Amino acid sequence: MFASLRDVSLRGIKRLCLNNCFRCLSTAPGTFESNKKNIVLVDGVRSPFLLSGTSYARLMPHELARHSLLSLLRKTRLDKAAVDYIVYGSVIQEVKTSNIAREAALAAGFSDKTPAHTVTMACISSNAAITTGMGFIATGTFDTIVAGGVEFMSDVPIRFSRKMRSLMMKASKAKSLGQQLSLLAQFRLNFLAPELPAVAEFSSGETMGHSADRLAAAFNVTRQEQDEYALRSHALAKEAQEKGYFTDLVPFKVSGVDHTISEDNGIRVSTKEQLAKLKAAFVKPHGTITAANASFLTDGASACLITTEEKAKHLGLKPKAYLRNFTFVSQDPVDQLLLGPAYGIPKLLQRSGLTLKDVDAWEVHEAFAGQIVANIKALESDWWCKTYLGLSEKYGAPDINKFNNWGGSLSIGHPFAATGVRLCMHAANRLVREDGKLAVVSACAAGGQGVAMLLERHPAATAN
Repeated sequence: MFASLRDVSLRGIKRLCLNNCFRCLSTAPGTFESNKKNIVLVDGVRSPFLLSGTSYARLMPHELARHSLLSLLRKTRLDKAAVDYIVYGSVIQEVKTSNIAREAALAAGFSDKTPAHTVTMACISSNAAITTGMGFIATGTFDTIVAGGVEFMSDVPIRFSRKMRSLMMKASKAKSLGQQLSLLAQFRLNFLAPELPAVAEFSSGETMGHSADRLAAAFNVTRQEQDEYALRSHALAKEAQEKGYFTDLVPFKVSGVDHTISEDNGIRVSTKEQLAKLKAAFVKPHGTITAANASFLTDGASACLITTEEKAKHLGLKPKAYLRNFTFVSQDPVDQLLLGPAYGIPKLLQRSGLTLKDVDAWEVHEAFAGQIVANIKALESDWWCKTYLGLSEKYGAPDINKFNNWGGSLSIGHPFAATGVRLCMHAANRLVREDGKLAVVSACAAGGQGVAMLLERHPAATAN
């Protein structure tokens, strides 16, 4: 055996060892060594991702989620009764369906005996849903999990002011005419000013766009670099769309819309000259974040099936990938709000015994072009890696030729809680089409948090 290994590359030896050590989850949190179960991503689907206010505008979010659940069952040909548990992510929640996982499951015809819960972790909510399912499987609590996420920005909850809400609550308890008149006397016209949800940090009050602008400035990311990256995202997404690579996308016939929605509608290939004409969107007039180099408000839903390799075989399913490892990170939500990948990627690879060169496909969430470039520059900075990662030198950046090769959130769209499944599915399908073995998924999230996940191509995987 050792004689034959002498002719194998170092990378080949490492992967040979990984095949033996990545057998299933161990009991240690976040480690995936020397285990008994192989957890697999069987398959996943998503609705077309649409700009908010377009063809999904009259729906409710649970209807989008219902579409993804039913689409997953049809694609996998799985009986509803085989699903043990459903976990869904949602960020800006419809108050009528706060546990949207349960409401969508019931609307999709799942048994009322199938438990379901909703998680929220900003842009990494469906990553959290997937890893929650992995935990259920690792502990032997459940075998077959559906995880996903939905976001509906066409209709967000808008509240009365707190003073008005307080007055209305008191009015509902007022019993006499005198009490009612007393409360009416307290009313002021400015009580009617509405409270709109904002993509802003509660702890700092700063919008994510302002944070992105400051991050870009801190890492000397130029407007030109951001526009060029945005152009790359749209061009690659358009190419992948035309080649039929988005096999996770399931067309949706929406009632009241005269055509079947079959494509993401935010992909627009422009020119450098056109992008250069746009004005700053947040820090005016000198900011570098614009409408073109930032992800847009998006409606969409996604769902995926995870189980053990043994269970998948029993059910006659062909998995896409092994879910090998994951980690969550968090840091300063003011100055380092969007640096989740720069923290998460080194931590994940170190824990997995891997280096950057071992990764064949990268799928990293594109909140802003400036955020992507800043994360890359952070990993390429000796000072930053020494100061914040405790390394002796720079960690190094992912190979751009393996990075988001089908576009990303800047072009495809970013329904907050649904993006994590899309990232995992593109990673798994790219491994097949690009003949790779290992993929890393990573994303930043509000609150200064982030995720990194390791996927390995399954021998039975196809890109269909």
